[in-house]
Amino acid sequence: MGSTTGRLFRVTTFGESHGGGVGAVVDGCPPLLELSEDDIQPDLDRRRPGQSRLVTQRDEADRVEILSGVDGGRTIGSPIALLVRNADQRPGAYEHLRDVYRPSHADWTTEAKYGIRAVSGGGRASARETIGRVAAGAIARKLLAERCGVEVLGWVSQIHRVKARVDPSAVRFEHVEAGPTRCPDPEAAFEMTEAIEQARRDGDSLGGIVTCVARGVPAGWGEPVFDKLEADLAKATMSLPAAKGFEIGSGFEAVDMTGREHNDPFVPGPGGRPRTSTNRSGGVQGGISNGEDVLIRVAFKPTATISSPQQTVDRDNNPVTLEAKGRHDPCVLPRAVPLVEAAMLLVLVDHWLRQVATRP
Repeated sequence: MGSTTGRLFRVTTFGESHGGGVGAVVDGCPPLLELSEDDIQPDLDRRRPGQSRLVTQRDEADRVEILSGVDGGRTIGSPIALLVRNADQRPGAYEHLRDVYRPSHADWTTEAKYGIRAVSGGGRASARETIGRVAAGAIARKLLAERCGVEVLGWVSQIHRVKARVDPSAVRFEHVEAGPTRCPDPEAAFEMTEAIEQARRDGDSLGGIVTCVARGVPAGWGEPVFDKLEADLAKATMSLPAAKGFEIGSGFEAVDMTGREHNDPFVPGPGGRPRTSTNRSGGVQGGISNGEDVLIRVAFKPTATISSPQQTVDRDNNPVTLEAKGRHDPCVLPRAVPLVEAAMLLVLVDHWLRQVATRP
């Protein structure tokens, strides 16, 4: 099972949605980084359920424990084990799904691959697995901020047909966290809230887009051919639950432009290094960062679990009408913001360490 990512900053996540707990093991974190649970918890608090009326009401504090790799408040170079215990697991709530395949979930495909699946909450296919990614990403965030001056910030830029109108270079953390939608455009945020609440009332769900920017990334991170920076970012974000699309820079809008319109002209920059006057490349050219902001967008599908009746089949291939019970998000976007940030942070910290190894 592909539960490990990274070359030098290696992260392995573990645990199931309704098991004893979930978490990650981080191997390759440099020593002497000051680190405590308080450095990790804020990102987990932004991911956890029950934080507003717009998301699932599963009651989890998601308190992280550091089990190894830290001594006297500093990393010691050995693997860092991070654990979040499940408190509000209700495996019995999924018993009616034991012989039924939920539409657009991983029930059938997991069983086709392994011959068995964790019925409760989808097991490893549950978004609860991302706790380990977010916890590891918080360590990467601290490393990149303190040793490289890199900031990574995500926000909800679209839910269903409601789009935010913001300048990505002007968005700040306090703008994103001003409301439960995590949209920095107040007018759009209000409309998004209305749309999500209406979807819940209708027994339906909505998808949308998270935009994420990395500021302060120097030129030179990333590798040509198979390990291009944008390729690793695409893999990291597309491995998130419910992710359905990835764009960097101009993305698919590039097809509407000519080369003359799309190219980023170089201009003299500070320190004798060039910079670009536009950023349609999204901060990456030839698979390598060029010193501009790295700007990506990730599309998420509507939540697969809805309370409306849906047509499916059981293990014996008999038609069944499924009406989902229990707790679920009518829209994953507000909680997906720290997930996309974590994905970008883990890719960037790994490529930073690779660059240090290439040109110390």
